[in-house]
Amino acid sequence: MRIFYVSFILLLLYALPSAGQEPKEPERNPYTRIVKFYPNPATTIINFDFQKDYDKNYSFQIFNFLGKKVFEINSVNLKTIVNLNDFYRGIYIFQLRDKNQRIVDSGKFQVVK
Repeated sequence: MRIFYVSFILLLLYALPSAGQEPKEPERNPYTRIVKFYPNPATTIINFDFQKDYDKNYSFQIFNFLGKKVFEINSVNLKTIVNLNDFYRGIYIFQLRDKNQRIVDSGKFQVVK
């Protein structure tokens, strides 16, 4: 029991800032979204807007929930509209990849019919 109290006190002392030290600013998330999409859930079309700092050499892919690629664009524009007439109802995952096939941004959306 004594070990518990000692470790608890040490934990508290370590967690509290020392006198004269300013509390640290919380770290910001370096990951910023490149793709904005709407509406979600979608019925007939879905819009994908890419931020201005994207690279035109990115490839954009959409996969169904089973992992099958159902849509792909090898050179993306600032705004892309995808017609969902050939898509079944369900959850889909999109990926934006750079020229080395690394995922730059990804997300999921739902198709309801």
